[in-house]
Amino acid sequence: MKDRMQSYQPWYHSDITRSKAEDLLSKAARDGSFLIRDSESIQGAYALCVLYQNCVYTYRILPNEDRKLSVQASEGVPIRFFAVLPELVEAYYNPNMGLVTHLQYAVQGEEEMDEEQESNILPPQLPPRNFDLKDSDSKSSEQPCTSLSETYQMRLQNIDLSVIPDEHQMAIQEYFRTSICLDVEQIQNGNPNLPGLKKLMMSICKNLYSDIAHVLPSLEVFSKALDQQLCPGVGQCPKQISDSGQSLSFRLEQLTKLLYSIEDKARFSIFESVGLEGGHRKSLIPLVMFEVKQESLGIPTKMSLKVDVESGKLFFKKSKDGPEDKYYVHNKILQLVKSQKMHTKLVIVVETEKEKILRKEFVFDDTKKREGFCQLLQQMKNKHSGKPEPDMISVFVGTWNMGNAGPPHNMKSWFQCKGQGKTRDDTADHIPHDFYVIGTQEDPLNEREWADTVKGVLRNITNISFKQVAIHTLWNIRIVVLAKPEHENRISHLFSDSVKTGIANTLGNKGAVGVSFMFNGTSFGFVNSHLTSGSEKKLRRNQNYTNILRFLNLGDKKLNPFDITNRFTHLFWLGDLNYRVEFPSTEAENIVTKIKQQQYQELLCKDQLSMERNDEKVFLHFEEEEIMFAPTYRFERDTREKYAYTKAKATGTKYNLPSWCDRVLRKSYPLVHVVCQAYGCTNDIMTSDHSPVFASFEVGVASQFVSKQDPNSAPQGGIQIMNCVATLLTKSKTKFFIEYHSSCLEKTVKTSEGENTEHSNGSIKVWFGNQVTLTPIISDPEYLLDQHILICVKSTDCDESYGEGCVALRAAQFCYTEFKVTLTHHGEKTGSMTGGIQLQTSVGKPTEKLYDFIKIEKDDPVTSKGKGNDLNKSTNIGAHDISNPSYAGVTYKSAKLMDKGWSYSMPPKTLALTGQGVKDSKNMNIRSPTGKPCSMEEDEKMSEMFDNPLYDSMAKSHGRSNLTPLDPLFAPSKSADGDPDRPPVPTPRNRSYTYSENKSQLPIPSMPHSSAQKKPVVPSRSEGGMAQSRPPLPAKSRPGVPEPQAPKPRDYRDPSELPSKLRLPARPGLSQPNKDVHPEVPKMGRSVK
Repeated sequence: MKDRMQSYQPWYHSDITRSKAEDLLSKAARDGSFLIRDSESIQGAYALCVLYQNCVYTYRILPNEDRKLSVQASEGVPIRFFAVLPELVEAYYNPNMGLVTHLQYAVQGEEEMDEEQESNILPPQLPPRNFDLKDSDSKSSEQPCTSLSETYQMRLQNIDLSVIPDEHQMAIQEYFRTSICLDVEQIQNGNPNLPGLKKLMMSICKNLYSDIAHVLPSLEVFSKALDQQLCPGVGQCPKQISDSGQSLSFRLEQLTKLLYSIEDKARFSIFESVGLEGGHRKSLIPLVMFEVKQESLGIPTKMSLKVDVESGKLFFKKSKDGPEDKYYVHNKILQLVKSQKMHTKLVIVVETEKEKILRKEFVFDDTKKREGFCQLLQQMKNKHSGKPEPDMISVFVGTWNMGNAGPPHNMKSWFQCKGQGKTRDDTADHIPHDFYVIGTQEDPLNEREWADTVKGVLRNITNISFKQVAIHTLWNIRIVVLAKPEHENRISHLFSDSVKTGIANTLGNKGAVGVSFMFNGTSFGFVNSHLTSGSEKKLRRNQNYTNILRFLNLGDKKLNPFDITNRFTHLFWLGDLNYRVEFPSTEAENIVTKIKQQQYQELLCKDQLSMERNDEKVFLHFEEEEIMFAPTYRFERDTREKYAYTKAKATGTKYNLPSWCDRVLRKSYPLVHVVCQAYGCTNDIMTSDHSPVFASFEVGVASQFVSKQDPNSAPQGGIQIMNCVATLLTKSKTKFFIEYHSSCLEKTVKTSEGENTEHSNGSIKVWFGNQVTLTPIISDPEYLLDQHILICVKSTDCDESYGEGCVALRAAQFCYTEFKVTLTHHGEKTGSMTGGIQLQTSVGKPTEKLYDFIKIEKDDPVTSKGKGNDLNKSTNIGAHDISNPSYAGVTYKSAKLMDKGWSYSMPPKTLALTGQGVKDSKNMNIRSPTGKPCSMEEDEKMSEMFDNPLYDSMAKSHGRSNLTPLDPLFAPSKSADGDPDRPPVPTPRNRSYTYSENKSQLPIPSMPHSSAQKKPVVPSRSEGGMAQSRPPLPAKSRPGVPEPQAPKPRDYRDPSELPSKLRLPARPGLSQPNKDVHPEVPKMGRSVK
């Protein structure tokens, strides 16, 4: 693009964002002000932005085949072509050229902040050069030869040469004395072969060449013998081995590769011969014992729980050394229910041999023990589930600024999440993660050395030889992704990239590297960044973040309008972000004192990253687990007891106050399962002035779906999106349309233009009244409910994005659902969109998910005393609520609520006991926003989506294609307050889940309104506290549920499949819940930390 400008032009702003261009023009505040920037939608094109009457008009400048430039202006104006941009701008200073007004005032860019020259900004592994070959035209060619020769001869005098043979000494001295000058002459004559250097290397490595010629054939024969399928001609040596023309480096590389290959093959064969798999044990997890307490007749009794993951058994022992009292196999352990009030209490729901359901309550020594027990039980369920593909994996994410020093010999604590903060219990040490993602900064090792080091540590910890998925390096910034061997064939669409953000965005001492891939049907992105250092460089760090966001090229290339924050199901951002605590340097000692007293919250209040995130300047809608560990920078090396917060420089003393520079953040699509299990730093790795930071996550994943239905006979599904209204924070004068993207759609779908309404606050409200029906490639609910629709609001004039968002199809699992999403572009908030979504799917029964095995009990039930509660007999159990908070995107921590960027209206919460129906339920109905009735059975199913988001409801929709399609003749009801602009989501909070019993709808102007909204009928409250027909818990796992005793039940978990006479009736005399029951519900809507 720069060739279009013959010289600097003040109106050309290169790759600034559209929103930045609007800000500059708004500040100019004069009609005819203009600037030109690069187009965001077409590479090689430009955008001419003109201010007129406080609105910004944008015109595309497109090159033709001859690279001539033309402006897309008003119709009827002749198209003119220009060779360069200055010529074009000069012409459009004239009036009547098709623009809203002629160009008058060029808007110049704001001055870039000067960045202090940092030390150590050279690329790694470059040899020092003490000579200069400049001005060779004006000096004789002999002078650089002489200077070079003298330089190296002087160096030789300072090196001990007694350790090498005499003949090698003489050869090296002769080369520096005469042959190096001959090589310089060869270079000047255009011959890059350096014959003098080649002769020297042949002389020194004469014996090595001979040894390699003898060694390589033998190693290749050995390697072929280890192959599973022997190649023909085992005794023959490849012809290239005898080729003396090949370089030594090539032969060494060949030798190195063979040695690594032989080591891997031999290890596999030997391990396999003794009954081990792929270099690791078939069962990595030994027996683990937990000491717990159980109340019996009001008296706490000590017990022991022994977990045998390999055999899939859980043993209950009355004493540690005594005999086992009883054991339950994995498929009889139905549910683990964590108490929210008491963080050490756990309820284990089991099934007896007589098919009775028991709740056994235990109290652990501490919360970490309870978490370790849950992880082991979950590992057991996963190991024995028999599923061909996982629906949950564990991801380790680590970041470490190595300080240009090699790693210590022992780094186990880092990969085992041991140290300060939220750490794993010792009982979970033997549970390996599925993925290890390691980001380093100021890494002095080469890629092979570092990858082998990490693999070696993991092999010692887990006995698994992890496979390298990807490695990418920018100078000293590196990211490595390793995976279990069994996942190798599940990984696809692998991409890696880097962005430089060093001085003038041309140096790679600062910047980012990234890796992305698909794991079956789930997309992952990982970014490791090293941002600008210095406490005062906060704004520069913010700009680094934006540049990385815009220019890091990862993920599906079809999602071009979306930046990396919207391209992946799960995006993890790690690294030395270099944000500091904003205290004056005089507070240094006070800060150290507070750290020793573990008063971290007082310091975190001044953490720059937290403050910038709260102001929505960086990492919008990202989440970070609560920090409960000491600042990771700046330590004295070889100790973690002292912070070195002063640094002597030529300009004076520089202060580097202890700060949380090293961080791990994440951003996931709505309504996906993700739990942070650990977040902290190590105590015992001290080679750098930074401590390594670790984080581990439990992540739900989708399988590569293969439908069990006949594609010819299966009904076609539909995704209906309606009543969309976008509020855009822009002054652009243009029309807008919506693009819908998703991997579940055959192609991108575009809407027609919306109707604009300008507001005095500078925003534009755009109404997209028409209903859009998207046709998915597969209509099976098991597939569809894991999918997401990406939304992009674009302008008609330049086809540029004005905001992107994401809607989860799972939100509409049971009925029409209203949504509100925050629109973002290049990491900035650009508006919001409200609307409704409704699904039409085929009939199917999705499988249960492993991550729903563990629930959280919000309100502890009043239980009877004893060893366990027989839920088949006990009817006096108080109403309680069991939820999977991580799945729903909420948590029960007391941390500050963060804006997640999305919210959904949820149906009312029902508390009817499963298996107990409501009389004449078939005659009861509620109305969807379309005006069509939904049966009571549907209402009961949808009401529990938040509590237990399993997918069983689709199988119970007898004779229906899930949901009634929208009837365009029926319009949504007006809101109760009569405000026509009221958005569909009835809560001002733009976070997590929101709830409503009686949702109002944003009206479509061209449609008549229905006169009344029928209040949904809410089923009566029952004593068991579980809703009728709620989706089933894993493997008969519904605590508090009296099971009907059918003679030969097909599936006792599904009462809707039982004959009606076997269903238990509703208990009389129980009042119905109303709105007053629900005010506490939004307390659950807290972001996952």
